[in-house]
This record gives sequence, structure tokens and C-alpha cells, in this order.
Amino acid sequence: MDEVFKALADPSRRLLLDGLNARNGQTLRELCAGLDMTRQSVSKHLAVLEQANLVTAVWRGREKLHYLNAAPINEIGERWINQYDRARVEALADLKLALEGTSMDAAADTSGRPEFVYTTYIRTTPEQLWRALTEPAFTRRYWRGMTFESDWKPGSHVTVTRTDGTVADDPEQVVLESDPYRRLAYTWHAVTGSCEEQGGEPEPRSKVAFDLEDIGDKVRLTVTHDGFAPGSRVLASISGGWPLVLSDLKTLLETGEVKA
Repeated sequence: MDEVFKALADPSRRLLLDGLNARNGQTLRELCAGLDMTRQSVSKHLAVLEQANLVTAVWRGREKLHYLNAAPINEIGERWINQYDRARVEALADLKLALEGTSMDAAADTSGRPEFVYTTYIRTTPEQLWRALTEPAFTRRYWRGMTFESDWKPGSHVTVTRTDGTVADDPEQVVLESDPYRRLAYTWHAVTGSCEEQGGEPEPRSKVAFDLEDIGDKVRLTVTHDGFAPGSRVLASISGGWPLVLSDLKTLLETGEVKA
């Protein structure tokens, strides 16, 4: 947390985060174009932000794309904003956005770059984290009653049981990649409800991927979710949902409990 506050203390680094907040997934060249700084200075500031886990870098071919990572800021909020204050803080933030005319809906990027990237560090092992991602007994706890079941082999079906007991038994919900303890990817449907309930036309299947990296006493977990249609309602939903789910996953693995 000391590194987070140190990184945020510099106004140039805050400008870089503002730029990524406005449009995620930018290259170094794109970030330099919007700032009155040399390429070398921007690179140094990005290195500090990556070290503090405030920025996550993802390679797509020969391009290095930078994403704002909200995990450390979310942990600050978890530490100092209790469950009763959180609703008031969120309400005030929504009011501020509405008064400023800023859209609260996430916009999809049609450039082929990942729309959502989130990185967190969990004090656990790759084996235990893999179990948490693939075993219903685990997912039921941090997904608040929702389970994901499969043999987790490429091409296999993934059955999702929602919190109300209904089963999303869709044959197109399948495992795309499975490298135990390292990477898992599968197609994604609107777990928050049907497209009709969300007031829109059916959306194409998106893809979620989990990359696990053992770094000693912790595992670096990066979640990448992409493949959304322009103006996707599902993207708007998962952008707020994944940080909450991953926060509960981290708490469960590190403490054995999930906040009520």
C-alpha cells in the first residue's frame, strides 16, 4: 500500500491514470501523444505505476497495451470505507457523474484490444487458486451461491447454476483453454440475467481468461474479458462485477472466510 500512495503522489502519474481511465488499453505512443512529457519520462512513470499494480500491461502481438488496474484502490476502499458508508459514497459518486454529464456505462472498444483487464495478488498457491476457479464448492462461496461445473478440458461444456437455482445449460458455454495452474479461458454468457431482462438484443458470446503466475508467496491473477459488441450491456455489468467477485475470492483464499 505504501507503493500505491507513493505512485499516486506524483501529478504526472495521476494524469497517466486519468488518460487510461478515459480510454483503457493504450500503447506507450498513444499515452505520450496526450501528455507534455518525453517518451522516456512516460516510460519511467508507467514502470512505477506497474510496480504499484495500478497499471497492468498486456501484450497483443508486438503491441504492449496498458490498462488501469483498480485492485489496489479497491483494497484502500475496503480498508477505510465500511459497508454502511460504501452505499453513501457510491451514491455521491453516481450523483457527481450525473451532474457532470459523464456516462456511467462502460463503452466497448472495437479495435480488437481487450476491453477489461484486472490484476490482483493473492497470498495462496497456483494449485489452490486453480481449485477456487474450477470447483463448485469454492465458487459457491465467493460467487455468493453461483457455481461453475465442468471437467475443464478444452471443448468441454460449462454448466452455470445461478443463485436462484436456475441452470444456464447452454451448449455454447465451453472451455476454450485449460493449462492447469497457469491459464483457464471459457466463453461467457450474461450471468446477471437474460438479454431480454437487460432490455437489449442477444449479445455474442464474450470470453474470459484467467492467467496465474506464481511469484513466491503470492499468485498474480490477471483476468482478461473481451469479445463484446459495441455498447454492450454485459460489459457494463462485468466492469463493476469482477472487482467485487475477485475481492471476495482473495479474502476467501487468504482468510478462509468471505465478508457477509
